[in-house]
Amino acid sequence: MFVIAWGILLILLVSFFSDWLSDQENPNQRPVSESNATGQIEVVLQANRQHHYVVNGTINNKNVAFLLDTGATDVVIPQLIAERIGLNSGRKSYANTANGPVAVYSTQLESVTIGKIQLKDIKASINPSMDIDGVLLGMSALRQIEFTQRGNTLILKQ
Repeated sequence: MFVIAWGILLILLVSFFSDWLSDQENPNQRPVSESNATGQIEVVLQANRQHHYVVNGTINNKNVAFLLDTGATDVVIPQLIAERIGLNSGRKSYANTANGPVAVYSTQLESVTIGKIQLKDIKASINPSMDIDGVLLGMSALRQIEFTQRGNTLILKQ
């Protein structure tokens, strides 16, 4: 009985710390949308410990995690995520990144959502050499919304 109790305690601790670490990386796992006085939809995001804005959302109704990146021209999707959500690779081109030029493939996203903010017909790139677990949400999507940063908070408005 003593061993079973310790086993259950260990499972509970692992579960707690896994959730805690996940919240540290992505404090916006369930973004809340509100309508402001002018009828705009607002989503308020908190910065993570690295001062990045990471938020869960969808591409074509498939769940993904976004890293907001105002320095990226397009939405940039790692190859593995693109395959998982069923995106088609288009024309090959080259993009300049912090690591130098890389081959990317164009694609078009039917929809991108964060909370109740929904964007349509977004230009994106699939990057086969990108090895992160999220999607860079670049300016091809962000230019369709208003965003304001105050301290460790980013407010998205549509």
